[in-house]
Amino acid sequence: MYLLGLSLVLLALKYFEIGPVAAWSWWWILAPFGATAAWWAWADSTGYTKRKAVEKMEKRKRDRIDKQKEALGMRPRKPR
Repeated sequence: MYLLGLSLVLLALKYFEIGPVAAWSWWWILAPFGATAAWWAWADSTGYTKRKAVEKMEKRKRDRIDKQKEALGMRPRKPR
């Protein structure tokens, strides 16, 4: 996501001809877009994206269960 942000900032700087970026070649401006696409392709093909989403859902589930146990006066499980 950081690469996409960098890409958009560089694109805006080049388009509006701000600072030294205005003199750069368009290849330098568009290269981060290619790197972003490569990162997303790798992350999706290796399962990295799905794994992170599942980890996030599991953490939310554990936190919700622990909160409910605490409300019932039970001790929540120790973190894993």
